[in-house]
Amino acid sequence: MTELTDSALAINGGEPVRKTAFPSWPVWDESDVQAVAETLRTGQWGIGGGAVAKFEQEFAAYQHARHCSCLVNGTAALEVALRSLGVEAGDEVIVPPYTFIATASACLMVNTVPVFVDVDPESYNLDPAQIEAALTDRTRAIIAVHIAGCPADMDGILAVARKHDLRVVEDAAQAVGAEWKGRRVGAIGDVGTFSFQSSKNLNCGEGGAVLSDDDELANRAWSLQNVGRVKEGAWYQHPVLGWNYRMTQMQGALLLSQMKRLDAQCATRSENAAYLSSLLAEIPGIDPPQPDPRVTRHAWHLYVMKYRQEQWGGLPRAKFIDALNAEGVRCSPGYVPLYKERAFRNPDVFNAAFAQASRKIDYEQVNCPVTERACREEAIWLYQSLLLGSKADMDDIAAAVWKIRKSVPS
Repeated sequence: MTELTDSALAINGGEPVRKTAFPSWPVWDESDVQAVAETLRTGQWGIGGGAVAKFEQEFAAYQHARHCSCLVNGTAALEVALRSLGVEAGDEVIVPPYTFIATASACLMVNTVPVFVDVDPESYNLDPAQIEAALTDRTRAIIAVHIAGCPADMDGILAVARKHDLRVVEDAAQAVGAEWKGRRVGAIGDVGTFSFQSSKNLNCGEGGAVLSDDDELANRAWSLQNVGRVKEGAWYQHPVLGWNYRMTQMQGALLLSQMKRLDAQCATRSENAAYLSSLLAEIPGIDPPQPDPRVTRHAWHLYVMKYRQEQWGGLPRAKFIDALNAEGVRCSPGYVPLYKERAFRNPDVFNAAFAQASRKIDYEQVNCPVTERACREEAIWLYQSLLLGSKADMDDIAAAVWKIRKSVPS
């Protein structure tokens, strides 16, 4: 096994390539403070009109959707989206295993069963070619995750869904502003969900949204997140069993303020991602992202490069990541396959009364090879805030990778 013994490497006590911090996140100034303060002064902090209603209107338009309902977080948005589609106990939902746990746990929370289907080796998004083999007479929906901000193959996923009369949820938690063939994600499928958690490219600390072009689905989502009220009903009228998942007006105000710099930040990330890719493409054993040509706008919530251990003299990815972090470039190996999380391997999940209608899947036996390879040895994440810097910052990232590369025996 190759060892990194070069004394010039920061991990071995040498000087790091990067001695100053990359751009911090979140980005804010006094205009954000003022926006929240003005909302506080109105005394209207909860339900009804105000900043949340205005943000819902602006965000729907921004994402090329007709309807938007804001919620407490992206996980709740997924639960509401699934319930709005009418899924029932024991139904199955196709889910990629390379994603945050909420994509799959939301299924269990609404009494449906996540069925894991492997991802495309290039994008790490759900592979449409593998969906049909996983379908049963219980399958009701597909969740297409736009991982890292890169849209999934919506043409392929929708083709399978239409063929088998399935609903499509877009999990766009990482994909604010992303576009597939010129259309922004979120309402390309039946319903879409977003997260405004603190790491996201548009954030207010926590928060989420459900988008749709379908009037009926949008009204259901609004009702489900608003204690089962209906828009034409009275305040104490609850014909639907729903949650209380409403967003506060202060969050809405902060999101409206943050949106003012969103497009400029998107442009900076895109320019820097393209430049960084041109630099990393010159380094043997590093594959920069190569989005599908139908992706007309990548949100770059993550910059996911691929590490080829065999071209690094067998140096394990974990040691490369440690060395790159030591050089001042913050990076991570990212996810583990979701079906390996203990939450899905706990037999009590399927012993619970609410799950008795379901097919009991032994997640111990699930194996998605592309996801396994990505999580075990291949994927390396750079975070979106790094891409908000200058070209000189991208030069430093590439220089750090080159420095480690040159220390590996050829």
